[in-house]
Amino acid sequence: MTDYRKETVIKGQKRLRCGYTTGTCAAAAAKAAAAILFSGKLCREIRLTLPGGDTVMLEPVVLEMLPETAVCGVIKDAGDDPDITNGMMVCARISKTEGNEIIIDGGEGVGRVTREGLDQPVGAAAINSVPREMIRLGLEEMMQTWHYTGGLSVMISIPGGEEKAAKTLNPVLGIEGGLSVLGTTGIVDPMSEQALVDTIAVDMRMHRAMQEQIFIMTPGNYGLDFLQEHYNISREQVIKISNYIGESLDMAVCMGVSGILLAGHIGKMIKIAGGIMNTHSRQADARMEILTAYAAAAGAGTAVLQNIMQAVTTDAGLDILKTAGFLETTMALVTERIRVHLQRRAGDSVEVGVIVFSNRYGLLGQTDNVENMLAKRGQ
Repeated sequence: MTDYRKETVIKGQKRLRCGYTTGTCAAAAAKAAAAILFSGKLCREIRLTLPGGDTVMLEPVVLEMLPETAVCGVIKDAGDDPDITNGMMVCARISKTEGNEIIIDGGEGVGRVTREGLDQPVGAAAINSVPREMIRLGLEEMMQTWHYTGGLSVMISIPGGEEKAAKTLNPVLGIEGGLSVLGTTGIVDPMSEQALVDTIAVDMRMHRAMQEQIFIMTPGNYGLDFLQEHYNISREQVIKISNYIGESLDMAVCMGVSGILLAGHIGKMIKIAGGIMNTHSRQADARMEILTAYAAAAGAGTAVLQNIMQAVTTDAGLDILKTAGFLETTMALVTERIRVHLQRRAGDSVEVGVIVFSNRYGLLGQTDNVENMLAKRGQ
């Protein structure tokens, strides 16, 4: 048996402690409440099997103990991950019912799905499929142990969850009134990039559920603002993909879209012109080298190239190009090369368009197909 709260992983040059997901906490609380309901005795610790087959032991807090109902809670320990639910109590209320079904729902602090394309249908509690299965398996184990053949009602709640959810992406994604009960492995991998990619995938599925054939994507808030101001595209129409350019392209292609339009600030987009598909600085930061290379291809002289290489930011590099008269030609080369790299990653079945801008100079370049793609998307 493993106590993942004592397990660590190395991220960068730091050793970080793992933790448990809200789904694990909910399943443990439900199983402990069922143990109390069937045995009539307090439950101070509960053994839970994770999706990968490993078993863990958690310590529930007994909140209520009645003949027909039991309530337990488990304090969420996210390890060293900056999880907004860390330290919150995830509760499960278990009651016996007629029939033989296990009915799982969400109560206080658990959100409701309001838009199609998410893990659960519209109107359901935002308790994802893996946590639901963990809850169900834990309860079936208790039912078999105590030879119970009736039904159970399970109500998962997270006190204070509605207030916390306002600080998350849930309202944007279409989950209202509370937090989501999540987790695919049961374990929180601290500072997990996969968690961020999974969030992007949720947003993409929601857009796909609205029958969108062309995804408009941008790495960050600069892109959201630029698209709204210059193309009259609302923030809700755009998928924010952070640094995960390659993964986002892959997911969009797998979802069967016909087109991908990527708009971004030159500070990140210049990296894509060098074939870099994760634009985080710790992955690669060759902005000035790449910009210098394209300035050279545009015909800039040695002195200009040396000045660009010594510049600290891409904006400073753009100033040098503007003064030397090479800004437009360089950006045309950069924009087209970004398209080439994105098209190579996406494959021939998907059309790719590119918009590059800076906060200082505005639109720096766009591929010839952008206007047509926007027109098709609006049909």
